[in-house]
Parts: sequence; C-alpha cells; structure tokens
Amino acid sequence: MTKTYQLVGIGNAVVDVISQCDDSFLDHMGIEKGIMQLIERDRSEVLFAAMKDRVQTPGGSVANTIAGAGALGLTSAFIGRVHDDAIGRFYASAMQDEGVDFVNAPVAGGELPTSRTMIFVSPDGERSMNTYLGISSELSSDDVPNEVAGQAQIMFLEGYLFDKDKGKTAFMEAARDCKAGGGKPGIAISDPFCVERHRADFLKLIESELDFVIGNEAEIKSLFETDDLEEALQKTSAICPLVVCTRSGDGVTVVSEEGRIDIPVTKVVPVDATGAGDQFAAGFLFGLASGRDLATCARIGNTCAAEVISHIGPRPKTDMRSLLQAQGLINA
Repeated sequence: MTKTYQLVGIGNAVVDVISQCDDSFLDHMGIEKGIMQLIERDRSEVLFAAMKDRVQTPGGSVANTIAGAGALGLTSAFIGRVHDDAIGRFYASAMQDEGVDFVNAPVAGGELPTSRTMIFVSPDGERSMNTYLGISSELSSDDVPNEVAGQAQIMFLEGYLFDKDKGKTAFMEAARDCKAGGGKPGIAISDPFCVERHRADFLKLIESELDFVIGNEAEIKSLFETDDLEEALQKTSAICPLVVCTRSGDGVTVVSEEGRIDIPVTKVVPVDATGAGDQFAAGFLFGLASGRDLATCARIGNTCAAEVISHIGPRPKTDMRSLLQAQGLINA
C-alpha cells in the first residue's frame, strides 16, 4: 500500500556544517565575511578540512520547511539527492530522526559528493557561508517517484532547483502527478536572482501547473520586473489561485480567490534570521494541510518564523504545537 503524505517537498539536500572562527581565520582562508558564496569542490574540501569542532545539521530551504511542518505533526516526506558518503548518510538519517521520510536512499557511487554549506560564525555573530552545490543540484525526474508525488496532499517545490533543465522537468512532472492525484502543488520562489535567470519558465510553471506561490516582497516583485508590490501581487494572483507574500516586519499578505488579507506581525530583532521564510512556510502549509482558514495559516506561519529567528539555526527549538496552543491557533 502506498503511503499518502500530507506534505512532500522537493529541494536541495544540503548539510549545514557550522564552525566558530575569528576574523583572522577568515582573512587567512580568503573567506568573504557575512555573505553566501558558491564554491567549487576543491575549495569545499579545503574549507571542510580547516573547520574546528564542526557541528552538522541537515539543511536546505524546502527541507527546513518540511522538517518544521513534520514537527507540527504533518505526515511528510522530502525528495532530495545525496551521495552515499558519510555526510550523505548523516543527512538521510537526520531527516528520518526528525520524523520526515527521506524518500531516496543515498546514491551509491554518486557522480558528486553530498552538497554542503560551510558556515563560519565570527565572534560578532556574522555568518560567512560557502556553499558547494554537489550532487543535490543533479536532481532529475528519476529521483521523484510517481507514487509519492501522486499521493501528496500538498507538494512544495524549491525554486533553486530550477537552475538545471532536468530540475525544471522534474518539477513539471511532479506537479502534474500531484494534481492528477487531487493534491495541490506550489513553489517557494527561493531567490530573486533565480527568477531573473528563468523568468519565462517560472511564470509558465506557476500559471499552468501550480496552485500556490510563497515568496518575500523582493521575490514576488521580481516575477514581473516591477518595484511596485501591489502591481506584482495583482499580476501574480491573476495567474495563480493563492499568493503568499512575506513582508518582514510589515506582516504577510495573502491573495486568494476569496480576496486579500493582510496579517500584521509583532516586530522583533532577530538573533539569527536564517530560516525565517522556511519556517513561515512550514507553519502556513501545516495550516493549509489541516484545513484552517488562510488568516489562521498566516498567523501560524508568523509564530513559527518568530520562534526560529529568536535563536541560532534554521529549525525550531521549541515545542511548536504547545506554543500554537498557547496562542489559541490550534486546539490541544
């Protein structure tokens, strides 16, 4: 019997490797402070070897969302590609430990090592990130089992995987399988630059295959190359039934066939903003999968985002169900 999932994510399976260091180490290793850089395999091996007291966690934007939603109680699965190497096996088992089915076994003799982001945290809290894309960006239709996509209630795709044609094809097929099975496929836009590179294909996918889009202001604006958020929301909602736009301290705007709602947030100073959008999506999709109204979905998303920015790391550290119960957003 095939397992039916409430939420299935397809995205980059990236191990976050975190190490503390001082500024002189960054200078010595030629690491630019406070930004994310893509690096090649040789460079990744040098940096990985230089890290002291490494802490490893499973990462990747949509993977963080799926883990967050799984922690709230959704039956969830993640489709990503890891090599059968030490950190690939770590990734697969760590996702399983978090209650998320990691659908594909690590690839024996995989063409590239497992993807990783080496994060150097300096004493002032700045994070300098060096990402080696590795095997995860090689994801193709072969990695997406029809029985998983076709049985998903909600499917969430990661915009970053759009960079390769085989990733685009995998998305198209997975979205169709999901819809054919009565599910709702949608996308995390991921990054305005991602849209810049693939605007026509992105818009075509959203218009013809997807039921929802989640993005921040910059991402939504980039879809239609406008600086006017209202225009961007209007144009996006004309091609997609549900558009969710996170606006940092200005709250969340949700445009659906029922109209528009704006949900405010309580402004807080983040300790570490990593994962805010990912955990907002986790809360929102949890609400959607469990049949709540869109305003409640947005409030649950805001609570999840507020929790994750209150500490270091992209995944919740609190029992989120208890927190949501205390706020009256879900019943005990």
